[in-house]
Amino acid sequence: MRVIVIALLGCLTGSVMASEEALERFNRITADPQLREQAYASGAERVRFCSYCHGETGNSKRAYIPNLAQQSPIYLFNAFEKFANGQRSDFVMSKLAKTLTLEERVDIAVYFSQQQVKAPKEPVDPALLQQGQAMFSRICVACHGAQGEGQESMPRLAGQPAEYVRKALTRFRDKDPSRAGSVMLTIAEKFTDQEINALASFLQQLEP
Repeated sequence: MRVIVIALLGCLTGSVMASEEALERFNRITADPQLREQAYASGAERVRFCSYCHGETGNSKRAYIPNLAQQSPIYLFNAFEKFANGQRSDFVMSKLAKTLTLEERVDIAVYFSQQQVKAPKEPVDPALLQQGQAMFSRICVACHGAQGEGQESMPRLAGQPAEYVRKALTRFRDKDPSRAGSVMLTIAEKFTDQEINALASFLQQLEP
């Protein structure tokens, strides 16, 4: 039986993005094993729209698209909300999020949160990994966790495709308007291409 991580769902009470209706649904799912099973099964059906890019198990089919597997369900739900209300902008996700009901967004978040991330393993220069690890320990741990596991307000970084991380960090560094308002704009503004490559390479190899 697949079981939702109750501790993560309980943290939804601290999320400023979640609506009261979503909070109520998450709490009901948390308290009822049968509802947890139903949400997972429903999410498994709904992810057909997501699987073309993110894979059926939340493991990306394209290196420039993020893995959703093992993300906090709360983080995933709030990401959907931001795409739906325009706080985040993406050609595909901004349209897709608006077509999903609140129930579907919750169920999809529950489903992907329970999948196992499978990061691609590629040969990487040990010196590059060491540089990336040093950067991660110095800059990223406070928000994304000691092992890059993420939390309800910050994404999981461990096991993300290196190409996706490079793309994301470059957009933050270059002040991409679609990322306006993110704290990452300030954090990444002085990153060099070399540093971005090192951090991306390290995160792809990281396994919490």
